[in-house]
Formats: sequence, C-alpha cells, structure tokens
Amino acid sequence: MTLNLPPVFRFAPSPNGYLHLGHALSALLNADRAAAAGGRLLLRIEDIDATRCRPEYEAAIYEDLAWLGIQWEQPVRRQSAHYDDYRGPLAKLDALGLMYPSFESRAEIARLVTERGSNWPRDPDGAPHYPGDAKSMKPVERARRMASGEPYALRLDMAAALARTGPLTWPETGAGPSGETGTVVADPSAWGDVILARKETPTSYHLSVVVDDAAQGVTNIVRGRDLFHATSVHRLLQALLGLPRPRYHHHRLILDSDGRKLSKSTAATALRELRARGATAADMRKETGLD
Repeated sequence: MTLNLPPVFRFAPSPNGYLHLGHALSALLNADRAAAAGGRLLLRIEDIDATRCRPEYEAAIYEDLAWLGIQWEQPVRRQSAHYDDYRGPLAKLDALGLMYPSFESRAEIARLVTERGSNWPRDPDGAPHYPGDAKSMKPVERARRMASGEPYALRLDMAAALARTGPLTWPETGAGPSGETGTVVADPSAWGDVILARKETPTSYHLSVVVDDAAQGVTNIVRGRDLFHATSVHRLLQALLGLPRPRYHHHRLILDSDGRKLSKSTAATALRELRARGATAADMRKETGLD
C-alpha cells in the first residue's frame, strides 16, 4: 500500500553571518510552498565550518525567522551533532573504490594550477579542478601519509563514479542560470574530483546535504539559483549511496546595486538591521517580491 505522505520542505542556513533579504526570500518561499501543499517545513543548521560558524549567528537565525512569521518543526537538526551519520556513507564510497586522499595544501594546489596553464578547467563556482596526482598514489603510501598525521582531503574519483552511475537527471520546477527547467541532465564532471571530507572535518557541504535530506525525508528542495549546478554533484552522490531523489526548485536571486547576489561576505544588509530601522515582516515580503 502506498501512503500519501505530506511533502517535506527545508530551509538550511549556515550560522556564519546574519541573514539578509536573499535568505528571507528562500525561507519565505519554502514556508509558502509547504503551507500551500499541506506539507512540513524543517529547519536545519549547516554548521560544519567550525572556524566561521558562531552561536550568536545561530540564535539570530531563529530570531529572524520568527520575526518573518515562519514556523518550523522541532527539533532543529544541527549538522555538527551528526558527524557519525556521515562516516557510513564515506565508508561505502571508499569500499566502492571511489575515494582517494590528496595531501596538497591550498598554496600547493594554486602553484600546480599555475603550472598547468590558463586553460586548466574550473568548476561552476570558478575554483580549479584538482590538479595533483594523488589518485595514482599507491595504497601503501596513502595509508602511510594518513597515519603520519598529515592533513588531507578525501576526494571523489569523478570518472570512476560516473562510470558506475551512468547519466543522471533531476526534475526542476524552477530554472537554472540559463533557463534550464523540466528534466535537467546532470553534469557532475564539471566539478572535477570534489572534496567529500577532510581530516579535521568528516564531511563536506556536498556530502552532508544529501545525507541530511535523506535522513530528514526531504521531498522538495527550494533554494537559490546559485546552487543549481551543485545539484549535479548531489544527484551523483544520491545515486551512489542509494538515497532518494527529491524534487528541486531553484529560485531567482536578489541582487545588489552592482548586479551581484546578496552575500554575507559582501556585508549585505542584515535582516536584524532592517528590523532595527523599523521594517516589518510585511515589508520583507514586499522587498523580496512575495507580496
């Protein structure tokens, strides 16, 4: 018997700064769509970056969302409390022969990329593909260097992974940067051998997001268009790990006066600052184009 369970949406901010209008748009869209579908809305705190995530930012997230009139189910999932959940998927990928450690520092990788020339491939976010030769390192040497305490990153062998899964697609009800919608063909190879974990952090954004979505039963992912291309990596990991494929909706971005997306790194005006100036939740809906 097939159960008609309500759809599950989630809003998943990182507590590495204060929320701005772009976050408000995404949070409100998730809340609106969950309400319209008779679904559930979850909140997840993506706090694996221990150097940038702070408790005061997390507290501000709850305050800002409540001010916007958004209600979410309890308990809130905090990624840093679930590191053990990511070890099993990593072990599975390792057992399939799809992972390898690389040992170069960021400075060494930058040097290698320079040596490769200006035509060296870059991922959709502009970062260079991994240029080193760790994939061909002998297993005994890998084990020796890891045991010695060297820093390392665990990377997905993209070519081997794609050979195992074959072509992949996802259902898109929003649109990508070039208007992609409907059934979208995934292109994980555009990202090269992505990092899945590091010695000091047993997960990465790509790995944790797919594991978390599956663990929480998320069926509908509504997020900004800046994450459209990352969905290719997420579809690949879902296929490799036997995880469900959600439905995706990538929404428009709110841009600043220079045409750039709002960002914490560029000091976009925070919701708490707008609130202090006297703005209301209704103003935020209007400012995000949702009135």
